[in-house]
Amino acid sequence: MHRFSLLLLLIFGTLVRAQTPQPSAQQLVQDAMQKQQAGDLEGAVKEYRQFLKTHPEATPIHSNLGAALAGLGRYEEAVPEYKAALKQSPSFTQARLNLAIAFYKMGRISDAATQLVRVHAEDPANHQAVLLLGDCYLRMGQNKDVIHSLQPEQKKSPDDLAIAYMLGTALLRDKQRDEGAAVIDRILRNGDSAESHLLLGMTKFEAMEYPAAIADLTKAAEIDPNLPDVYSYLGQAQMASGDMKAARDAFEKELSVNPNDFESNVRLAVLLKQDGNYERAHQLLDRALLVRPKDPGALYQVGATYLAAGDLNPALRSLEALVKQYPEFLEPHVSLAQVYYRLRRKEEGDREREIVQKLKAEQDAQQSKAKGDAQTRP
Repeated sequence: MHRFSLLLLLIFGTLVRAQTPQPSAQQLVQDAMQKQQAGDLEGAVKEYRQFLKTHPEATPIHSNLGAALAGLGRYEEAVPEYKAALKQSPSFTQARLNLAIAFYKMGRISDAATQLVRVHAEDPANHQAVLLLGDCYLRMGQNKDVIHSLQPEQKKSPDDLAIAYMLGTALLRDKQRDEGAAVIDRILRNGDSAESHLLLGMTKFEAMEYPAAIADLTKAAEIDPNLPDVYSYLGQAQMASGDMKAARDAFEKELSVNPNDFESNVRLAVLLKQDGNYERAHQLLDRALLVRPKDPGALYQVGATYLAAGDLNPALRSLEALVKQYPEFLEPHVSLAQVYYRLRRKEEGDREREIVQKLKAEQDAQQSKAKGDAQTRP
């Protein structure tokens, strides 16, 4: 009797479920959009995905799903949805901008810049896109590209301090000190600010006036401890002054608010390598290379960290690839010679040592010529 009743219950439940009407595709989308607007992103994701099972060709829904996933911080899941939308509709500019933002949030700055270049070409009036592109260029160290992209924007919006700050930073890094000073003056006219002290500190740092730079950068950090780059430059100035403990603390603070800062990742990795913390050093270098994938300095530190840890085979692979790509870069040849000798590959070690001697001689000749030219200038 018990088994028979249970069987009836199961059959009845199945019949009830079969008779329950399923929501239409239109109802699913409308409900998902309402949930997304109301902040129920998990619910929206579930219903967008249910809809896309039967309508994968719906370009805007892939984009909506990507936006809902990004809103939950699930950027790696959002990326393929934006890509699906763009595969179906390559001119869908908003989806491309959202894809760029997802890459940016993931620290894939180079990938973000690639998408933003296209957004800017298709929609030159998109202010958000050009500002984010300028920021990407700045993080990638492409200062001339920052200048090229933001100078027209500054003419349109001369009072926009975000543009002034990025443009001033790029000009100072590009050694265009007079033009950079003009931008700093514009910021200073708005009163005492963290941005003005940061730019002044950067100017003094570039001039190798490290104590004065530290004073301005410390003031900037006191006014706004969350200002991007402030602790990065403070750490660099402290490192140049020989205060490695203070530099490490500054880089840690920078990365706590700005985890994709290239300089802080690389320089802190160098300090950690010296202390034997090779695992975290590699983690920081991996993050730095997301921002600047081809940077020779960061790539060299990868090989140097393997060498310091005694991991000779990965050190060999890293350094051989680097000297092939950057044959005039001296330090990788020095380290590669060490690796060859430790692997008892004397002939190859001797070859690298000869390259080192040749490169050093060329550098000494260039320095002597530059010094002579400087002395003969009126």
